[in-house]
Amino acid sequence: MRSRPKTMASACKHPKVRVVSRHDDAEFVECTECGEVFDSDEFRDMELEEKARQLAAEPDGE
Repeated sequence: MRSRPKTMASACKHPKVRVVSRHDDAEFVECTECGEVFDSDEFRDMELEEKARQLAAEPDGE
């Protein structure tokens, strides 16, 4: 069986993450849903981008 490489553009929105490593000024987290590991700063950026998309999609005046 061949596994597909996971990317930040995958369908998983990483709803649950856990810290797997801290080194100097870097902190790495793992998504407990898909297993992807990434820098926690990237996770914060993804959250901000998602919120911005949601706000932009909302109709004005509601």
